[in-house]
Amino acid sequence: MNAPLSAALAVFSQLPPAERFHVHARAFSAPLEALAARVPPGGAVADVGCGHGLLTALLALSDSRRQVWGVDPDPRKIEEAQKGPGRLSNVKVEVGTVESLAERMPGHFDAVVVCDVLYLLPVERWPGFLAEARRLLRPGGRLLLKEAEGDRSWKHLKCLAQEVVMVKLLGRTKAGGALVLQPRNAVGELLRRAGFTPRETVELGAGYSTPHILYVASAA
Repeated sequence: MNAPLSAALAVFSQLPPAERFHVHARAFSAPLEALAARVPPGGAVADVGCGHGLLTALLALSDSRRQVWGVDPDPRKIEEAQKGPGRLSNVKVEVGTVESLAERMPGHFDAVVVCDVLYLLPVERWPGFLAEARRLLRPGGRLLLKEAEGDRSWKHLKCLAQEVVMVKLLGRTKAGGALVLQPRNAVGELLRRAGFTPRETVELGAGYSTPHILYVASAA
């Protein structure tokens, strides 16, 4: 494990064992360091759907010049995040959604990070979500959207089965509808319609059993 991720995990040392286990599982199941490495240095960064705040902590600790806002609709996870990354001087975490943050802080952010959130929403809500993410950004700001790709591979099917357990059976993650994985061309088109200019599509699934894919786009 690399030093930045180890430092981010250490922030959660005061959490109950079950919550620490969940955070550590997240660290090993998603390419968070690869995502964080593509976030522009410094500036204001929104981590939308931050959960316990592992990515929030990683972003804050890897660049002390950043101010990181983490929002999540799950009060339980935000309560735990406030005990962890919320104690860092350059972090603020709160209960909220992309809509509530965009209402309060439109055009405030240099970068918006969305990691494994869209698939939890009905696909008809994706355009509105992306439009609100665009509203958060300053002109030329950067969106980093990490999802699992709907490529009909075994990794695709495994990912859906895993999330059914986490969302519907264990209730560890809140979902607003059916679990949906979209192909990259569909996501690219949604980004363009929401006012983004796609810059990069990065496959991050190597070494993982989930078809991780990162979309990097700038606010037009």
